[in-house]
Order: sequence, then structure tokens, then C-alpha cells
Amino acid sequence: MVRVRFAPSPTGIPHMGNTRTALYNYLWARHNQGNFILRIEDTDQKRFVKGSEAKILEILQFLGLIWDEGPYRQSDRLELYQQYARELVDKGVAYEAEGAIRLRVPPGRDIVWEDLIQGKMTIKTQGMNEPVLLKSDGWPTYHLAVVVDDHLMEISHILRAAEWISSTPKHLLIYEALGWTPPQIGHFSVILGPDKAKLSKRHGAKSILDYRDEGYLPTALLTFMAYLGWSYEDNSKVLTLEELTQRFDLKQVHKANPIFDQKKLDYFNALLIRQMNQTELAAALQPFVPADCPQELVVKIVPLIQERLVRLGEFENLTEWFYREVKPDPKIMVKEQLEESIKVIEGLGKWENEAMEASFRQVAEEKGWKPGQFFMMLRVALTGRTVTPPLFATMEVLGKQVVLDRLAHAQNTIA
Repeated sequence: MVRVRFAPSPTGIPHMGNTRTALYNYLWARHNQGNFILRIEDTDQKRFVKGSEAKILEILQFLGLIWDEGPYRQSDRLELYQQYARELVDKGVAYEAEGAIRLRVPPGRDIVWEDLIQGKMTIKTQGMNEPVLLKSDGWPTYHLAVVVDDHLMEISHILRAAEWISSTPKHLLIYEALGWTPPQIGHFSVILGPDKAKLSKRHGAKSILDYRDEGYLPTALLTFMAYLGWSYEDNSKVLTLEELTQRFDLKQVHKANPIFDQKKLDYFNALLIRQMNQTELAAALQPFVPADCPQELVVKIVPLIQERLVRLGEFENLTEWFYREVKPDPKIMVKEQLEESIKVIEGLGKWENEAMEASFRQVAEEKGWKPGQFFMMLRVALTGRTVTPPLFATMEVLGKQVVLDRLAHAQNTIA
């Protein structure tokens, strides 16, 4: 049976690379009807960050990566690690030094394993340091704890980041010393920034919670992360978690390091927003709707901004002039055009955007005004912006009295 684990350390909020590791492990487990285990590797107490475990769980739950077992915590299992460290000393394959226990690394050996992603790997023990297994305070290091836990939890596949490749020979020596068969091992490629350096905060790398708070949808993030190192027949297609589970195969995971492309994430998110029906979108927008925006207005606004939204968090910036005071640029205002606009509005029998547009175009033609200039002046008078959703649809949502009030206000800005 396939049993995999996601084993983060509570030393901060996981970034996208860590979360991709969780996703790939989850997909491999679900694809094979196996188990996805969550283990918190909290043996490094000096780097422990309070609250980070809760954030790890929050990320997994937001993405729908629900674990079958755990969370197990290594800090609850100290006696186990101490027991196995003593066993290694008794066997002569580890030794005590200054109160700690270190592994003896045999010189002149080639440690070989068939990596599920990287292929055949060979690392020489010559010059390899002899790692600490148990510190003088009785706490294990990562090297001992990870081997003991993976064995006792019957992990079948260790799927982790390439940064652990150099540690793998040490782990295989511990398996050998304890007489255990190691799981299959695969190391994922490193996500790179646009400059081909390892993805970091200077590239704008953020945690999944940051992306959530900006209005990125779980399915967009899952699709984007999946394609960072895995190939599907059409990598421009958004896939649900269920679809990813059906299609995911370790054989399609690349050795080459993928490049983080923010534009691709934005594309997936905007595509999902456009695919929502308006009721779904209005509901999804609720966490991003400012307190001063009337709820009845949200439903009316949604059809006007749906095609423009990339992130749900853009709602306020794209809509604030619907429900807040606007400041039209007096340099753009034209007195005669404002006066005629008020007359047109007052004379309209039907408050509907097509009727409005026809009336305003007729006035522009009669007066010899260029529609582009006239409508831009009108747009700025009503919204304070030069870029908005369609002008007359916007006016319809604003309502007749608000439009008249704003046109009058625009008149007052003219010296």
C-alpha cells in the first residue's frame, strides 16, 4: 500500500515549494488509493516559530489536502529516538562524543539508490561528515528522527525536495545499520525565479496564505503548483483536485527545475473567475467586500467587473467609486458637456444603459463633439477614473439620482 508523508518543520509559514511537496505527496497517495500522513518535525526547538503549525494546517485545509493520519509530532516521540540511538551505539555503528551520539560513516563506499525522479544516484562517503544523531540534551537530529519515523509509520515512498539529496546517503546508512529496508525515494526539482536563481522572497515568493488573502482561488493555486515540475497533455488547462488526482504520475515529474511564472498563476485565477456564475462569484467576493459597500450593490457590480478581475482582492480598487465620493479632475471637465449631460439624464424615460448610450451619442452628434472625448469626460465626472467598466452600464448601476448628483458636483469643480 502506498503511504506517503508531508513532514514540515514549524519554523515558519511554508512557501510554495514546501506546499508543492505536500501536493505531490497527496496526489500520489490518492492516485494509488493510499494514505497521506501529516508529521510535524519539531526537533529543532531553537528555530521553532509559535503558531506556524496552525498555519501549516490552515494551508492544507484551504487547498483541500486533507490528511489521513496525524498530525504526529516528533517532540512527542523522544524516547523512541533515544532508544534507537542507543541501539546504534550498542551495534558499534554509532559512538558518543561530548554527550552526543554520532553515526560512524564507513570510508571508501559508494552509496547508490535509484531515485524515482532523478534516476540513479551515487554519492561517495569519502569526506562525508559523521552526523549527530542524538544531541547532548537528548533531542534527536533530523537524520535520526526522519528514518525512525518513516520506518515505524511504514512510509512506502519518500517524496521530498532536492535539497535533501545530500542527506540521503546518511539516511540509507542508518537504515542499513538498523537492518531496515528503506522506502522508495524521489527528490523533486527546485523551483526557480525568473532569473534562474532559487525562488525566494526577492522574487515575490509568498506563502499560500498570502495568495489566499490576495484573492487567489484554491484550484488556481493547485493547478499552478502541479505544473511546476509535472507535465500534462495541456498545461494551459485548469484542473480540479480530483482531476489532478486522476492524472498525476511520478513518471511525468521532471528532473529539470521549473521557472515560477506569476503571469501563469494570474491566468489560471482569472480564467476560474470568468467561469463562475455570478452568484458564485458574489459569494466568493464576500471576504473582500469593504464594509461601506452595500450588499445589494455587490450583485449589480459583479457582471461589470467579472471579466476584469484577476484576483478577488482587486474588488475594492475596481469598484470603490460605486459607493464612495469621487474627485473628478477639473482639467478634464467641460461646462457645456456637463450641462447637456444633466439635461439628457433628466429627460430619459427609461433608465437603461442602451437607451442612455443612444441619447448621449445623439447629443454628441448634434453638438459636433467627438464621442471619445465626451464619454471620457463623463466617465471621469462620474467615477474619478479614466478606466472603468462600460460607461453606460456603470451609470445604470449607479442610479439616476447618484448620476445627477455627481454631474452637479463635477460642475462645482470647474473654476
